[in-house]
Amino acid sequence: MKILVIEDELQLLNNIKVSLEKEKFLVETATDYNAAIDKVFIYDYDCILLDIMLPNGNGLNILAEL
Repeated sequence: MKILVIEDELQLLNNIKVSLEKEKFLVETATDYNAAIDKVFIYDYDCILLDIMLPNGNGLNILAEL
């Protein structure tokens, strides 16, 4: 399963990534709105963990575009 984690708090992002990788998930990350938008529309993900408040934008806008 391929998961995209969109989170701007680096420690929390790292903790989530490490935990998911221990369970053998393939994890990609994005730390701001622009990086998230780029990845969301280029790659296919089975699951997206989305932070609402992001630098340069809002997670709800990403959700609306999806």
